[in-house]
Amino acid sequence: MRVMSMDQEMADIESQTNKKELKDASIFEIANCPITLQFEDIMYKVESKRQQWFINKNREQVEEKTILKGITGTVLPNEMLAILGPSGSGKTTLLTALGGKLGGKLDGTITYNGNKFSNSMKRNLGFVAQDDVHYPHLTVTETLVFTALLRLPNNLTEKEKAMHAENVITQLGLTSCKNTIIGGPFLRGVSGGERKRVSIGQELLINPSLLFLDEPTSGLDSTTAYRIVRMMSEPRRRSIVMTIHQPSSKLFYMFDKVLLLSEGNPLYFGKGSEVIDYFAGIGFPPPLVATNPADFLLDLANGVSSDDHKDEDMIKQALVSAYKSNIKNGLKSEVERSDNHSQDSSNDKQKNSERWATSWWQQFSVLTRRGLKERKNESFSALRIFRVLGVAILSGLLWWKSDTSHLQDQMGLLFAYSGFWGFMPLLQAVFTFPQERTMLEKERSSGMYRLSTYFMSITISDLPLELLLPTIYVLITYWMASLKPTATNFFYTLSVLLLNVLVCQSSGLVLGAILMDPKSASILGQMIMLMFQLTSGFYVQHVPSFIAWIKYLSVSQHAYKLLLGSQYKASDTYPCNSNENGVCLIGDDHAIKMVGLDGQILSVIALGIMLVVFRLIAYIALTRIGVVRK
Repeated sequence: MRVMSMDQEMADIESQTNKKELKDASIFEIANCPITLQFEDIMYKVESKRQQWFINKNREQVEEKTILKGITGTVLPNEMLAILGPSGSGKTTLLTALGGKLGGKLDGTITYNGNKFSNSMKRNLGFVAQDDVHYPHLTVTETLVFTALLRLPNNLTEKEKAMHAENVITQLGLTSCKNTIIGGPFLRGVSGGERKRVSIGQELLINPSLLFLDEPTSGLDSTTAYRIVRMMSEPRRRSIVMTIHQPSSKLFYMFDKVLLLSEGNPLYFGKGSEVIDYFAGIGFPPPLVATNPADFLLDLANGVSSDDHKDEDMIKQALVSAYKSNIKNGLKSEVERSDNHSQDSSNDKQKNSERWATSWWQQFSVLTRRGLKERKNESFSALRIFRVLGVAILSGLLWWKSDTSHLQDQMGLLFAYSGFWGFMPLLQAVFTFPQERTMLEKERSSGMYRLSTYFMSITISDLPLELLLPTIYVLITYWMASLKPTATNFFYTLSVLLLNVLVCQSSGLVLGAILMDPKSASILGQMIMLMFQLTSGFYVQHVPSFIAWIKYLSVSQHAYKLLLGSQYKASDTYPCNSNENGVCLIGDDHAIKMVGLDGQILSVIALGIMLVVFRLIAYIALTRIGVVRK
């Protein structure tokens, strides 16, 4: 397949797409098969540890809290279920469980067309989380196009996928901001409502059979919220499950079914049009003043009713008891009846029978292009470039036209090479996976790409970004410091420094992937690098034997030895006063002798092994992330 650049794709779309084509999206429709969602007696518990300071300071008490308390229901194709309830009632937890993204002590049964959650089911489901997770430096169009390239099947060309993304942009009313970057907490971009619509658009691209949305209308005005929900419900056979805090009355009457929660307890499950009559029938009529049905339900879930004489806890208990008496048994029967419907649906031809929509190479290509576009802004930030140039010029001035008559000074410069370009790539790399974790979990849980393609794309896309600045650094300092002016020596020095950068970056990736905490990883990384530098033979030449073994594991020691070898041979001479001839052999210098100029190949092999092992460990650490339920 011919791989087009993103800029070329955008230009093609702008020039070839008109309003008529955008309105007629039938050629891009992704067929979906109906899904019947059933869940029965869903219970979820979490454990928390509390220190018993007043009894025994060394003793911990494990407490178990029940978040969801036996929730049952069913959602048929073309039905919309709204989960209502006050904050802390368990809405998001239930939605996450139904979407196959919740681990831990989850009891009960959740089936999709009578089958349990599976990897192949991921591509039939869409999940829009409450928190919008996007790459801040990508535009709206780039975000949706990259998603389309990864999630849409191979029977569409790249241009068709890109035009399908453009059509979704038009449907969601994002045309005016399609070339604006998404932005983030410290980067101005689109508004919160527009960012939410981008999140919804990423899921609508695949036309999911079952769509889960967590607070999809937050940040939207009531009119826009109504239009968005109506648009999502237009395709036939699509089931929608959403949590929503306080919908407008116009939006409320769009819901086919309503599930009301209070402290993890179900208070109602049934048709939205019958909810008011149900509560009025059990002694909780709505107020006489016209009110939004959603407001009335939230008041009941909080234990507030028109009867001010009733206690909040008493109201909640009465509602829970009424649910068990009037609704629970009927729901059991409804779930059993829907089994026949789900069995019929499961016999339909399943779309996306394969686990992945695209091949390994396609995923790698798209992720690499996306990574280059996103990370170039951070890698080539003005502050980082200024820091490298500033240190390079300062180093060049400090070692200006140094020669072998100041051998110790030249050795100091070479050690500074390994030190500065050891700490800097390590501290930069520890942030990579912690910052990417939320995005990785989101995209991997939706079955967008393989973990191996993601990891390889990170590795490849970082190369030009991570190696350019140290190359510029060497170009400046090498000639200002008058190191050996031959191409062989220059490229030897540059190659060693770049290898040192890659190994130190790999060690930072390992720490970040294992700890997933940039602060802790940075502190530990600094400690490790400091230990390696102290045992590298520059600061302390007589390292005690019981700790000298660390130098064999030290990246700094191997890099320093190779840098010395890039400039000196044991037979080279330098001016000195300790010899009658006024010259001494460099190989006889005590500081160089302690490090050694021999064993250059062994040091290269050692750094190469570290590079591979560190990357492998980082990959293994990442396997813990992304897919909760398999």
